[in-house]
Amino acid sequence: MPHSSSLTRTPPQDGTRSRTFVRHFAVPAETVWPVLSDTARFNEAAKLPKHVIEETARDDGGVDYVGRAKVGPFRLIWDDRPVNWVANRWFLHRRDMRTGPLRFLTARLSLTPEAGGGCKAEYTVETAPANLIGRAMLATRFFASVRDMFMRLAEDAERVAAKQAPAAFQYKAPPVEPERRERVQRLVDEIEGTARGHGLASRLAEFLLSAQEVDLTSVRPLRLARQWGIPASHAIELCLEAARAGLLALRWDLLCPRCRIGKATVPALDALPKGAHCGTCNIDYDRDFTRNVEVTFAPSPAVRSIEAGEYCLFGPMSTPHIWLQITLAPGEERTVNVDLTTGTYRARTLEAGPEADFDLEDDSAPHIAVEGDSVVVSPHATPGQVVLANRTDHPRTIVVEELHWVRDALTADRVTALQAFRDLFSDQVLRPGDEVSVKRVTLMFTDLRGSTALYEAIGDAAAYHLVREHFAFLTRIVRENNGAVVKTIGDAIMAVFNDPADAFRAALEIQLKIASLNREIGDRGLVVKLGLHMGPCIAVTLNERLDYFGSTVNMAARLQAQSEGGDIVVSAEASADPALRPMLETLTLTEENVVLKGYSEAVRFLRVRP
Repeated sequence: MPHSSSLTRTPPQDGTRSRTFVRHFAVPAETVWPVLSDTARFNEAAKLPKHVIEETARDDGGVDYVGRAKVGPFRLIWDDRPVNWVANRWFLHRRDMRTGPLRFLTARLSLTPEAGGGCKAEYTVETAPANLIGRAMLATRFFASVRDMFMRLAEDAERVAAKQAPAAFQYKAPPVEPERRERVQRLVDEIEGTARGHGLASRLAEFLLSAQEVDLTSVRPLRLARQWGIPASHAIELCLEAARAGLLALRWDLLCPRCRIGKATVPALDALPKGAHCGTCNIDYDRDFTRNVEVTFAPSPAVRSIEAGEYCLFGPMSTPHIWLQITLAPGEERTVNVDLTTGTYRARTLEAGPEADFDLEDDSAPHIAVEGDSVVVSPHATPGQVVLANRTDHPRTIVVEELHWVRDALTADRVTALQAFRDLFSDQVLRPGDEVSVKRVTLMFTDLRGSTALYEAIGDAAAYHLVREHFAFLTRIVRENNGAVVKTIGDAIMAVFNDPADAFRAALEIQLKIASLNREIGDRGLVVKLGLHMGPCIAVTLNERLDYFGSTVNMAARLQAQSEGGDIVVSAEASADPALRPMLETLTLTEENVVLKGYSEAVRFLRVRP
């Protein structure tokens, strides 16, 4: 594709110089934006060194960010300004240098649509020398090096956008010694020797050895599943088994509810703090199993060592849910062109402070004003624009973000409800006396109808053997439907699911396949009673395993007692789930109201007869 660059301009009063480099793409801006705005990946591919950011809270609620890095012979210290950007349009990043040959460095990327569906990318670098060395740098190869880097990375971006290359940028992975390669192969063989490798262990190992570091600092199974086109359950089980074998290291991240970045990381649940502080947002926050406690993975140090530090703390693709992030001076108002889609958004400040949620329709646009202790969102007349206003006495960085949580986060409530996790990491439990709220969980209780008569008829030993066979039958179906057996209670089980639709599918399968189990064990006529309920509960450690307590647990047990056997009793709360309603509509069911033990009013539930 054709490209060009502008001439250097040098205002005589301060020595500031800038250069703009242009690249034309045959694809639209929204296609190349995720690649070119991924500044962390960009910097790593360009072989820039990692740096450390120190965060210091200010009295006005803001944060000062000071970066430190060694670049060649220079030990650099700078004030890092939050990146400003509008998704699919532009970003601007400035660093004011305290040491080194330059006084400041600013980089701006702008994407402009062009006829034929393509776009023009303009990458502008502006800087000024701080000393003789800086003047010499700018007079020789500095801008030429920036040009070469941008053009090379732009070519990579176009190949990725056109689906001609799998990786974002050309990247040379560190060499792998024969001994380490052999060690990794042994781990791959060990993983594939289990039922949880799914033929993916070699692919995972190659990813860990060859991927960019920005992909490995936080390996998310759900992201791998999406990128590799495999079932989420396979990716999760693969990573759990790889962590058990030693290919990966498992950890728990406590995500900040504002910036959604992990600010506290521990290797075990019993070390999980009850809260954390986010220096970036300058706030303290609590843990929430359902929302901000996430399981992530990283390469085992024996497989690949990841250097500490950042390639870019503030890049747009570090927080892709943010559509715009713009710093305004006190009293400033600005109109910004942005292509917000219909949906629910949150307006807030990057600094500690207020926030406001709002819905956006096709023909509407918001006016967002920061006013002291509040963010006020009101209608604005021009679609495709956002009006931002800072009505405070301090600079404020206004953020507009999608309201959905991290798409690829494998939250604690989900992973602890999987049989693979409970089988492989039974030692991952909370501290004694510790408890964590879970906003929503689906519980299944089962029991055998007439088990007392069974023991009397065939004797304790034979009956116990049949009960064990029935436990194995139930556990297999629960596991295959993304659930976990929490415990057995006599002839009953308590199972947990993150998704009520998975729980109902498991319940249906149990009742539809119990006849085949009876044929296998000699037509003993086993009949399963079964109840499902969904709601909040408390996660605790009991008898050295993760367990659940609360009214949701009690209700699920009571509903199971209403089962006649061969049916499924489903609570009103579970049956109202949007994923469950279409499944119920195809089945025979009746609605009942019964006063249950321990409850003063009648409880409504559905009885489903598969």
